[in-house]
Amino acid sequence: MQNLKSEPYAEFISLSGWCCYYGSRNSGLPTRVQAQVAAGLAAGLTQKEIAKIRGVSPASIRTVAEALYWHLGTYKAAGAVAEAMRRGWIAPLLIALLVSGINADTEAMRNRPPARTRQQVSASRNVSRRDVGSVYS
Repeated sequence: MQNLKSEPYAEFISLSGWCCYYGSRNSGLPTRVQAQVAAGLAAGLTQKEIAKIRGVSPASIRTVAEALYWHLGTYKAAGAVAEAMRRGWIAPLLIALLVSGINADTEAMRNRPPARTRQQVSASRNVSRRDVGSVYS
């Protein structure tokens, strides 16, 4: 993975909880719009939701997403997000990681014993009731 912070042409934006690096067309990085679409896809947004946030039509986002998929060599959004993370183009913001590290009960939440949801019930063929003087006893 290349060190994007030291590159003079690399800039970054923060969108939907993701840090996205972008550059000019010939820099080997995604464009600003492609980085925004990649961040939206990584955040689990649909193309329509990304279009609504950006204020453009869903067809525009679909075109940008297809260009992003081609650029990354993938066919689906999940593959594009994984490849963009591998290349260092997008990364989750560290705020979520810091908040989860602050919680003192994290160890207790990880090691939760399994709860039994069913009670074992046994049935008997012979009916006997000693308290009422059954004839079967």
